[in-house]
Amino acid sequence: MKFGPKYKIARRLGAPVFEKTQTQKFVMSEARKKASRTSKPRAKTDYGLKVIEKQKARYSYGLGERQFSNYVKEAVKTKGDSSGILLSSLESRLDNAVLRSGIVTSRAFARQVVTHGHILINGKKSSFPSYQVKIGDIISIREGSKKSPMFSSIVEKMKTYNTPSWLAFDLEKMEWKVQGIPTIAKTDLLFDIGAILEFYSR
Repeated sequence: MKFGPKYKIARRLGAPVFEKTQTQKFVMSEARKKASRTSKPRAKTDYGLKVIEKQKARYSYGLGERQFSNYVKEAVKTKGDSSGILLSSLESRLDNAVLRSGIVTSRAFARQVVTHGHILINGKKSSFPSYQVKIGDIISIREGSKKSPMFSSIVEKMKTYNTPSWLAFDLEKMEWKVQGIPTIAKTDLLFDIGAILEFYSR
Protein backbone atom coordinates (compact mmCIF):
# COMPACT_ATOMS: atom_id res chain seq x y z
CA MET A 1 0.00 0.00 0.00
CA LYS A 2 1.34 3.41 -0.98
CA PHE A 3 1.14 6.24 1.55
CA GLY A 4 2.86 9.13 -0.21
CA PRO A 5 5.93 11.06 1.02
CA LYS A 6 6.96 9.07 4.10
CA TYR A 7 9.37 11.63 5.54
CA LYS A 8 6.72 14.33 5.35
CA ILE A 9 4.07 12.08 6.91
CA ALA A 10 6.36 11.03 9.78
CA ARG A 11 7.33 14.66 10.36
CA ARG A 12 3.69 15.74 10.49
CA LEU A 13 2.78 12.97 12.93
CA GLY A 14 5.88 13.44 15.04
CA ALA A 15 6.60 9.69 15.09
CA PRO A 16 8.86 7.32 13.09
CA VAL A 17 5.98 5.27 11.68
CA PHE A 18 7.98 4.02 8.68
CA GLU A 19 11.20 2.02 8.60
CA LYS A 20 13.05 4.72 6.64
CA THR A 21 12.19 7.28 9.35
CA GLN A 22 13.66 5.15 12.14
CA THR A 23 17.26 5.90 11.22
CA GLN A 24 19.69 8.03 13.19
CA LYS A 25 20.03 10.31 10.17
CA PHE A 26 16.31 11.14 10.21
CA VAL A 27 16.31 11.70 13.99
CA MET A 28 19.23 14.11 13.75
CA SER A 29 17.65 15.92 10.82
CA GLU A 30 14.44 16.42 12.79
CA ALA A 31 16.35 17.64 15.83
CA ARG A 32 18.15 20.26 13.72
CA LYS A 33 14.89 21.48 12.21
CA LYS A 34 13.26 21.82 15.63
CA ALA A 35 16.24 23.74 16.96
CA SER A 36 16.14 26.18 14.04
CA ARG A 37 12.45 27.03 14.38
CA THR A 38 11.80 30.58 15.49
CA SER A 39 8.08 30.21 16.20
CA LYS A 40 6.09 27.71 18.21
CA PRO A 41 3.84 25.31 16.29
CA ARG A 42 0.14 26.02 16.51
CA ALA A 43 -1.57 24.12 19.30
CA LYS A 44 -3.77 21.27 18.06
CA THR A 45 -7.34 20.68 19.17
CA ASP A 46 -8.34 17.58 21.12
CA TYR A 47 -9.91 16.22 17.93
CA GLY A 48 -6.74 16.95 15.97
CA LEU A 49 -4.60 15.13 18.52
CA LYS A 50 -6.81 12.05 18.30
CA VAL A 51 -6.63 12.09 14.51
CA ILE A 52 -2.84 12.08 14.75
CA GLU A 53 -2.87 9.05 17.09
CA LYS A 54 -5.17 7.22 14.70
CA GLN A 55 -2.90 8.01 11.77
CA LYS A 56 0.18 6.87 13.70
CA ALA A 57 -1.41 3.47 14.30
CA ARG A 58 -2.70 3.15 10.74
CA TYR A 59 0.66 3.93 9.17
CA SER A 60 2.54 1.80 11.70
CA TYR A 61 0.57 -1.28 10.62
CA GLY A 62 0.39 -0.25 6.97
CA LEU A 63 -3.40 -0.19 6.77
CA GLY A 64 -5.90 1.81 4.75
CA GLU A 65 -8.50 3.98 6.47
CA ARG A 66 -11.41 1.59 5.97
CA GLN A 67 -9.37 -1.46 6.89
CA PHE A 68 -8.14 0.11 10.12
CA SER A 69 -11.63 1.38 10.96
CA ASN A 70 -13.00 -2.15 10.62
CA TYR A 71 -10.45 -3.45 13.15
CA VAL A 72 -11.51 -0.77 15.63
CA LYS A 73 -15.23 -1.38 15.13
CA GLU A 74 -14.78 -5.12 15.61
CA ALA A 75 -12.77 -4.57 18.80
CA VAL A 76 -15.38 -2.20 20.23
CA LYS A 77 -18.31 -4.54 19.62
CA THR A 78 -16.45 -7.53 21.06
CA LYS A 79 -17.00 -8.04 24.78
CA GLY A 80 -13.92 -7.31 26.86
CA ASP A 81 -11.04 -4.84 26.91
CA SER A 82 -11.37 -2.98 23.59
CA SER A 83 -7.80 -1.69 23.56
CA GLY A 84 -6.36 -5.14 24.24
CA ILE A 85 -8.61 -6.75 21.63
CA LEU A 86 -7.66 -4.14 19.02
CA LEU A 87 -3.94 -4.57 19.64
CA SER A 88 -4.27 -8.35 19.56
CA SER A 89 -6.11 -8.21 16.21
CA LEU A 90 -3.47 -5.97 14.69
CA GLU A 91 -0.61 -8.08 16.04
CA SER A 92 -2.33 -11.26 14.80
CA ARG A 93 -2.07 -10.22 11.16
CA LEU A 94 0.20 -12.61 9.27
CA ASP A 95 2.40 -9.80 7.93
CA ASN A 96 2.94 -8.58 11.48
CA ALA A 97 3.63 -12.12 12.76
CA VAL A 98 6.26 -12.53 10.03
CA LEU A 99 7.85 -9.25 11.13
CA ARG A 100 7.80 -10.23 14.83
CA SER A 101 9.27 -13.65 13.98
CA GLY A 102 12.46 -11.99 12.78
CA ILE A 103 12.22 -13.35 9.24
CA VAL A 104 12.28 -9.80 7.84
CA THR A 105 13.16 -6.35 9.13
CA SER A 106 10.14 -4.27 8.12
CA ARG A 107 6.39 -4.66 7.88
CA ALA A 108 6.40 -3.64 4.21
CA PHE A 109 8.92 -6.40 3.49
CA ALA A 110 6.81 -8.83 5.53
CA ARG A 111 3.77 -8.01 3.42
CA GLN A 112 5.80 -8.55 0.28
CA VAL A 113 7.11 -12.00 1.24
CA VAL A 114 3.59 -13.07 2.24
CA THR A 115 1.88 -11.88 -0.96
CA HIS A 116 4.64 -13.46 -3.07
CA GLY A 117 3.93 -16.85 -1.51
CA HIS A 118 7.14 -17.34 0.50
CA ILE A 119 5.34 -18.04 3.79
CA LEU A 120 3.46 -21.16 4.88
CA ILE A 121 0.82 -21.50 7.58
CA ASN A 122 0.54 -25.07 8.85
CA GLY A 123 2.36 -26.27 5.74
CA LYS A 124 0.12 -24.45 3.28
CA LYS A 125 0.94 -21.31 1.34
CA SER A 126 -0.87 -18.20 2.55
CA SER A 127 -0.64 -15.05 0.44
CA PHE A 128 -2.98 -12.94 2.56
CA PRO A 129 -1.20 -10.42 4.85
CA SER A 130 -4.46 -9.91 6.77
CA TYR A 131 -4.74 -13.60 7.76
CA GLN A 132 -5.24 -13.80 11.52
CA VAL A 133 -2.80 -16.24 13.09
CA LYS A 134 -4.18 -18.39 15.91
CA ILE A 135 -2.71 -20.28 18.81
CA GLY A 136 -1.26 -23.51 17.43
CA ASP A 137 -0.51 -22.13 13.95
CA ILE A 138 2.91 -22.96 12.54
CA ILE A 139 4.63 -20.28 10.45
CA SER A 140 7.46 -21.35 8.15
CA ILE A 141 9.32 -20.37 4.99
CA ARG A 142 8.42 -22.25 1.83
CA GLU A 143 11.11 -24.84 1.06
CA GLY A 144 11.78 -23.42 -2.39
CA SER A 145 12.18 -19.93 -0.95
CA LYS A 146 14.81 -20.83 1.64
CA LYS A 147 17.50 -20.67 -1.06
CA SER A 148 16.54 -17.10 -1.91
CA PRO A 149 19.14 -14.42 -1.00
CA MET A 150 16.53 -12.62 1.09
CA PHE A 151 16.53 -15.54 3.56
CA SER A 152 20.20 -16.53 3.25
CA SER A 153 21.22 -15.17 6.68
CA ILE A 154 18.07 -16.11 8.61
CA VAL A 155 19.70 -19.00 10.51
CA GLU A 156 22.50 -16.82 11.89
CA LYS A 157 20.11 -13.99 12.65
CA MET A 158 17.74 -16.21 14.63
CA LYS A 159 20.55 -17.31 16.95
CA THR A 160 20.56 -13.85 18.52
CA TYR A 161 17.07 -12.54 17.71
CA ASN A 162 14.74 -11.98 20.67
CA THR A 163 11.50 -13.65 19.59
CA PRO A 164 8.36 -12.36 21.38
CA SER A 165 6.91 -14.65 24.05
CA TRP A 166 3.83 -15.50 21.99
CA LEU A 167 6.02 -17.12 19.31
CA ALA A 168 8.09 -20.26 19.89
CA PHE A 169 10.96 -20.70 17.44
CA ASP A 170 12.36 -24.11 16.46
CA LEU A 171 15.83 -23.58 14.95
CA GLU A 172 16.15 -27.16 13.73
CA LYS A 173 12.84 -27.07 11.86
CA MET A 174 13.08 -23.36 11.03
CA GLU A 175 9.48 -22.73 12.04
CA TRP A 176 7.60 -20.52 14.46
CA LYS A 177 4.66 -21.73 16.52
CA VAL A 178 2.03 -19.31 17.81
CA GLN A 179 1.87 -20.34 21.46
CA GLY A 180 -0.09 -17.41 22.89
CA ILE A 181 -2.36 -14.53 21.98
CA PRO A 182 -0.34 -12.10 19.84
CA THR A 183 0.03 -8.82 21.66
CA ILE A 184 2.43 -5.96 22.35
CA ALA A 185 3.12 -3.87 25.43
CA LYS A 186 1.48 -0.47 25.27
CA THR A 187 4.81 1.05 26.29
CA ASP A 188 6.27 -0.19 22.99
CA LEU A 189 3.63 1.58 20.89
CA LEU A 190 4.16 4.76 18.90
CA PHE A 191 0.53 5.76 19.46
CA ASP A 192 -2.07 6.19 22.19
CA ILE A 193 -4.56 3.35 21.82
CA GLY A 194 -7.03 5.02 24.20
CA ALA A 195 -7.16 8.19 22.10
CA ILE A 196 -7.89 6.08 19.01
CA LEU A 197 -10.87 4.39 20.65
CA GLU A 198 -12.14 7.77 21.78
CA PHE A 199 -11.81 9.09 18.22
CA TYR A 200 -14.03 6.33 16.83
CA SER A 201 -16.54 6.54 19.66
CA ARG A 202 -17.38 10.21 19.04
